[in-house]
Amino acid sequence: MKSDIRVCGDWETAHERPVYTLGDACPECGADAVNSAPAPFNPEDPHGEYRRRARVRNRDGDADRDGDDE
Repeated sequence: MKSDIRVCGDWETAHERPVYTLGDACPECGADAVNSAPAPFNPEDPHGEYRRRARVRNRDGDADRDGDDE
């Protein structure tokens, strides 16, 4: 999903703080606006497989508990 909120591409050099907009250009300096949201998933994540396995393992382990200590 693409974010509608964009940030000035040159904000680090042209402004004191990020300038956000919904348009394709910065309203203050006219520079191109870029997507302000980072990608939510990186397919090249070297540790992603291990995190997913741990999450499934923890979920399965919690499902086996019924609250009894016997």
